[in-house]
Amino acid sequence: MNTHAAFFTRDRTANPWLDRMRELSPGIADRAARWDRERSYCWQNVAELSEAGLMGMTIPRRFGGGGATYLQVAEVVEEAARHCTLTARVLVEANMGGISAVMAYGTDAQRAFAAPIVLAGDKPAICISEPDAGSAATQMTTRADRRGDRWILNGRKHWITGGGVSKLYLIFARAFDEAGVELGIGGFLVHVDPANGIEPDGFKVVRLERTMGLCGMPEAELAFDNLEVPDDMVLRTRSGFEQGFKDLMTAYNSQRVGAGTIAMGVAAGAMDRAKQYIREREQFGRPLAEFQGLQWMIADMEALVHASRLMLFEAAHSAALSDTGFPDMTKAAQAKAFASENAIKVVNDALQMFGARGYGDLEPLERMYRDVRMFTIGGGTAQILKTQVAGSVLGIKTPQTRQGT
Repeated sequence: MNTHAAFFTRDRTANPWLDRMRELSPGIADRAARWDRERSYCWQNVAELSEAGLMGMTIPRRFGGGGATYLQVAEVVEEAARHCTLTARVLVEANMGGISAVMAYGTDAQRAFAAPIVLAGDKPAICISEPDAGSAATQMTTRADRRGDRWILNGRKHWITGGGVSKLYLIFARAFDEAGVELGIGGFLVHVDPANGIEPDGFKVVRLERTMGLCGMPEAELAFDNLEVPDDMVLRTRSGFEQGFKDLMTAYNSQRVGAGTIAMGVAAGAMDRAKQYIREREQFGRPLAEFQGLQWMIADMEALVHASRLMLFEAAHSAALSDTGFPDMTKAAQAKAFASENAIKVVNDALQMFGARGYGDLEPLERMYRDVRMFTIGGGTAQILKTQVAGSVLGIKTPQTRQGT
């Protein structure tokens, strides 16, 4: 507790980005059902977020960003998620994950290149998962072959969030030198912007998945067919290709905190609606809030949301205490697993309080339930994250392959 005393005692009102988000929340809430119904990307919301300086909050000021901390971003994400899961997802991707990796490991030229794209409203896409390499990410087969001052990428990526709408892609691939010797896994930056005539040969969106929730966010399968990437667009860490994947995945800890915060924010929003409803709704001649069974449900929901928030915000704050500048892996993993699993329960219980009304589309609960279900899967399944936490707590490696690697 003492290590994180600053987190628990800081002035939580000193967040100008949160104030801006709260100003936008009513309009974002009004449009949330539209994106779900039309399965369309929230371009109007993105424009408002960009104008308010909420895209690229964590980008350093010298590159035009706000220099916000991950804890400040988490507070903004929770507020957005209470009203629109899709908008919160955009905020996470525009402030954590891929853009964080570029700002931490990129050259000044790469950072100066990526920052304006995100600040203008882009949600960068991280391309890790493949059709046959999901949780086992290191089994990816996408490869990048060195050819002089360029790299030639071939392969496929699947379940790429934002594929087709994103302009900046961080593609993970196995790198090989000109002699065909494998160097390790690296990150390759690709810019795609058809509206401005930037359509790299060899980059193709193969198909879009029809998802259960978060219906306005594309989940794409991408194909690379001799896609050329200049050497100056390779994201190199101090460890080089051999250990670079580990460094790049450290940056992913921030995205996991963000994903867990979305789940917690959705749960908090559902609970807010449930509390209001049971105060107003009467059955058997009295408000539902007077029934002890529902009181106990509310008490449990409040405890789960509060515990999730503390874990997530502590994980976000751990970045400020870390040598890497990113959240602690164990704190991020356990917070995301805990928050995402319990968010499903909280939203489900909130829907139950509404009865049939909650099951229909007169209320946003059915949409929130569909949306929140994704967060125990995307960004690291709850089971994989628990395996990582167990390995850390026990001080042992927990290999998943039969060979023990």
